[in-house]
Amino acid sequence: MMRKASSNGIEICYDTFGDRKGRPLILIMGLATQMVAWPEPFCRMLAAAGHFVVRFDNRDVGQSTRMERLYVPDVEALMAETAAGRQVWVPYTLLDMADDAVGLMDALKIDQAHVSGLSMGGMIAQVMALEYPGRLLSLTSIMSTTGEPDLPPSTPEAREALLSIPPAKRAGYVSHMAAIYRTFAGGSEFYDEKLQRELSGKAFDRGIYAPGFLRQFAAILGAGGRRHRLDQIRIPTLVIHGDCDPVVPLAHGQDTAAIIPGARIEVIPGLGHGTAFPGLWERMAAAIADHTAAASA
Repeated sequence: MMRKASSNGIEICYDTFGDRKGRPLILIMGLATQMVAWPEPFCRMLAAAGHFVVRFDNRDVGQSTRMERLYVPDVEALMAETAAGRQVWVPYTLLDMADDAVGLMDALKIDQAHVSGLSMGGMIAQVMALEYPGRLLSLTSIMSTTGEPDLPPSTPEAREALLSIPPAKRAGYVSHMAAIYRTFAGGSEFYDEKLQRELSGKAFDRGIYAPGFLRQFAAILGAGGRRHRLDQIRIPTLVIHGDCDPVVPLAHGQDTAAIIPGARIEVIPGLGHGTAFPGLWERMAAAIADHTAAASA
């Protein structure tokens, strides 16, 4: 059952899986993507492995607070500014979003947790590890990056898909998103388009909010690189990355694992970008569970 909690001055929509006495595991989703993109069967796998799983909608997405009082940035202009090496001003930052996650932990009376973030969620999780090291038992950075400009960019096809505008009606939206994630799959035979259509339909029914995409994308652009800080992390860290990710190429995950002391990388063949890869869930869930169990011990 989905509920809401007050956090950092806003409302965060969340739900949970598993026994409250299990290892607390906070799941943070990526850019403009709702918590339902953590598929329920995958969350149940994690719960069965001994976790108390919490998934939630980031601000500006799904049923969490829409930041309507904040301006809508010109992302193309921001991209040009960051490409030129100039600092940009954004409506809110990855740190604000990390504060949201910590505030949700406070609301749920979770003092410390294992934190797993996917794509932008991995960036937020990294910021949590830097700013709130006492609150994290472990970090898992999935399909994510240090944010450094010298790393390989998304493929042109993935970039075009990322910036495409979806149709306003449900059927068109679902088909559009299925095509986007087919591109994001990087040719993987494990991509399940039927599942992605189901996930995208659930997201549409909960509410799509286009300005949230722009503000979250701006937060990523405004963050810059974290390589110079990530070497300060002393929390047990696992990096999970696919070998055919065209959005955040494998080199980004390798860079993350190389810079965080003691980090281990799990490269999963056939994993693209997203969660509609059910044939790979067992390996991903097992890697996370082994990591959190070892960190707890």
